[in-house]
Amino acid sequence: MKNIGEIITELRTERNMGQKELALLLNLSVGTISNYENGVHAPDLNTLSKIADLFNVTADYLLGRTGYRCSPKVLKEYMTTDYTVTDFINTVVTLDPASRTTLISFANYLKSRRTKPRPPAQKSNTPRE
Repeated sequence: MKNIGEIITELRTERNMGQKELALLLNLSVGTISNYENGVHAPDLNTLSKIADLFNVTADYLLGRTGYRCSPKVLKEYMTTDYTVTDFINTVVTLDPASRTTLISFANYLKSRRTKPRPPAQKSNTPRE
């Protein structure tokens, strides 16, 4: 698993951002960014939070605890009128393994039923009687 410095470097370079630009955005020195990226020091909690917000990832992703890069904002989005993404995930993790397998099978079934949208009907130039 990657360490926090490697992850910060990866996120920064994906955005074609130099250490200097990242340092300016975080109000830090270039040396501090370099130290983070080289594993000399780790960011404090406040800076970790700022970095997560800047790159739209979770703190767990930055810490290498998960490979899930999704924005924390997505977890708060409503999937239905009653359930957020977080509510759904929390429901799924409470299921027994057989129920999870059934749920995944059903989700894949629903996915396979999706059809491509039909093109709009062509208007006829022939007058109706």
